[in-house]
Amino acid sequence: MANMNSRLGTWSNIGVSALVLSAFLITSSALRADGQDKTKPVTFSKDIAPILQEKCQDCHRPGQIAPMSLLTYQDARPWARDIKMRVLQHSMPPWFLDKTVGIQHFANDLSLSDEQIATIVKWVDAGAPQGDPKDMPPAKVWPADDGWKLAKVFGRQPDLVLNGPDYTMKANYQDQWDRPISDVSVTEPRWVRAVEMRPSNPEARKVFHHILASLYQDETNAPSAQVPVAKEAVFPGTGGLLMEWAVGKNYDIYRQDAGKLLMPGAKIRWEYHTHSTDHDVTGHAQLAVYLYPKGETPKYRTYLALLGTGRRGPDGLPVLDIPPNSIEESEGFHVLKAPARLENFQPHMHLRGKAMSMDAILPDGTTQTLSYVGNFTFNWMTNYIYADDAAPVLPKGTVIHIKAWHDNTNENRNNPNPNEWVGYGDRTVDEMAHAWVNVTYMSDDDYKEWAAEHKQGHGEGGEALR
Repeated sequence: MANMNSRLGTWSNIGVSALVLSAFLITSSALRADGQDKTKPVTFSKDIAPILQEKCQDCHRPGQIAPMSLLTYQDARPWARDIKMRVLQHSMPPWFLDKTVGIQHFANDLSLSDEQIATIVKWVDAGAPQGDPKDMPPAKVWPADDGWKLAKVFGRQPDLVLNGPDYTMKANYQDQWDRPISDVSVTEPRWVRAVEMRPSNPEARKVFHHILASLYQDETNAPSAQVPVAKEAVFPGTGGLLMEWAVGKNYDIYRQDAGKLLMPGAKIRWEYHTHSTDHDVTGHAQLAVYLYPKGETPKYRTYLALLGTGRRGPDGLPVLDIPPNSIEESEGFHVLKAPARLENFQPHMHLRGKAMSMDAILPDGTTQTLSYVGNFTFNWMTNYIYADDAAPVLPKGTVIHIKAWHDNTNENRNNPNPNEWVGYGDRTVDEMAHAWVNVTYMSDDDYKEWAAEHKQGHGEGGEALR
């Protein structure tokens, strides 16, 4: 634990002392932010509604997963004190990345700025006034419940919508896993530009914990991207995984020069992990696919990799050993056998999961922290997507170092029983420790060109980050 705290900062930041410190820092920030006019009132209509529209209402509106709507003043006012508490704790919006470590520029940043937090705190402390309703911004137009988020991004509906079979989760029942298979309706090789996945209805979204969509296809005569990559260079077991959905992750948009491949005759093997509510719920997976135009081949192929910690047992499964009343650290090392760009960082653990870091150990032996989530929350599998100008480009031979921490003590409020030993397993009460990372491989020449353009070295002493 000493190493973790010294290098990455203390992860246990939800206690009373930390909240007091957070409140002090935020109050100081508020004074600076309001320095020009400290007497200016903060109102819902003028100041708070725009923040909620930008950062909160995607979930906090009717028919979505949040427990209450925040569309209007009447919706939000009863929750004012709770809103203040959540933003001070940095538990809402669900963005748990440490802002003092690693890459900080993301395409999907949900976090509040210090100034936004200070504005919310000032509003609540002033009695949460409404202000003049005429100051309200225009209501944000949201897609219908059956609409796709990516339709707004691409200005059109998806090229394919793949549906898994229905599954009924019984009321008050143990976690279940179902692994049905569906056909993919393509008659020629097609490159994928983006994918979006979701449970089929609002009720199903309450019981599906995660969904995997794995491709089973014959790639014997498959076309390569413009820059081919040897199969042995790709992380093992990653070729067939199309997408993983969980609360906090909705879609993958591959960069302009990259994509994934669908082959004729392909099938999808779904994995539904469901947990129960107080009534039966039926639903299925839906996967929207946006394709490159026919005949267009991206320069690079992207692979979704599972980068785990710990050793492998005789059955090939990861081994985790978390004794009762303990805080345990595990780590894994994954070598890049070709230059690559890492597109995102998505930690995956269960109830005892507390923190995860991803470092790059470069060929010259130097280490750079890419991302660190210090307050992991099982209910939000947030996907941190690097912005185009921030995604790390790494040379061949770089070691991706994944480190995870599990808290099996009473200090962990999510821990169902700190007196039990915990090992690896699929159940929520078991544990996992891996990161989902989209990896886009490139050639040595392309990496050298990129390094030259960004005035960075390459090869044995390669400096890799943007």
